Amino acid sequence: MSKIAVIGSISTDFVVTADKRPEVGETITGNGFKTTFGGKGANQAVASARLGGDVYMAGTVGTDLFGKELLKNLTENNIHTDYVEPVTQVPSGSAHITVVDGDNAIVYIPGANNAIGIDRMTKLRELIQSSDIVVVQNELPQEVVEQIIESCFEQQIKVIYNPAPARQVDQSLLAKATYFTPNESEFKLLFPDMTISEGLAKFPNQLILTMGSKGVYYHDGTSEKQVSSYKVDPIDTTGAGDTFNGAFAVALTAGLDMESSIRFGNLAASLSIQKFGAQGGMPTLAEMKESEEYEKTWNIE
Repeated sequence: MSKIAVIGSISTDFVVTADKRPEVGETITGNGFKTTFGGKGANQAVASARLGGDVYMAGTVGTDLFGKELLKNLTENNIHTDYVEPVTQVPSGSAHITVVDGDNAIVYIPGANNAIGIDRMTKLRELIQSSDIVVVQNELPQEVVEQIIESCFEQQIKVIYNPAPARQVDQSLLAKATYFTPNESEFKLLFPDMTISEGLAKFPNQLILTMGSKGVYYHDGTSEKQVSSYKVDPIDTTGAGDTFNGAFAVALTAGLDMESSIRFGNLAASLSIQKFGAQGGMPTLAEMKESEEYEKTWNIE
């Protein structure tokens, strides 16, 4: 089984559902509240593990109650936690999410996720060297993200860089990522002077642009390609992008080509948004196999 290393954030999601978002100074009555597991890194790790990946998580949690529960959740999802380090000086990370009509707005508090530093790179290089593919996101300090991508590039290990949440990144770093997977708003921050078509053409088979209901776009070296999304009625879109990235990693390590890997990610994401919570709706491989689309396209065991 291929080894997938996910290096990133591990957090608790505090999720409120409401009919509207409050204006400044306004108090409204919501419809519901739940505490769920999240963090873009942990989400992507769970998505990969549920689809059969041999997943190793690397990150940092607090020594508080939330940190203990976050570690337990990773273990229960069959994720190796040897590279998850508890720290005492800060609380575990958290995200505060408001869901209205199936769409979410998020305030993210890094907490312990920002405690991971470049002093961890010796251990992380060991993990990278032994992995088939590495997945990393922006809910870590930028210097750590840069070191991880540089290390993957030097060791010729495939890396999926999900540049989310959005922040400016040097294009020379993007060029060293095997794949990078922004959404439309993240693309605009990364390439403010480029059209989508110009950006895709500049990074063929490397820039994977996720566009929600519009599907996923990439350039195959000859022409621009669109891989359509699967049409469903969303209940909660939280974690859809993370599900795509985790599934994309599994498909690539299973030997699928670019388009098939993207379609696999799209199907997983479409299933995930039909249930509540970032991780709550992430499908298992058995659930993927129940789809007619799966039978038509893939054979991942």
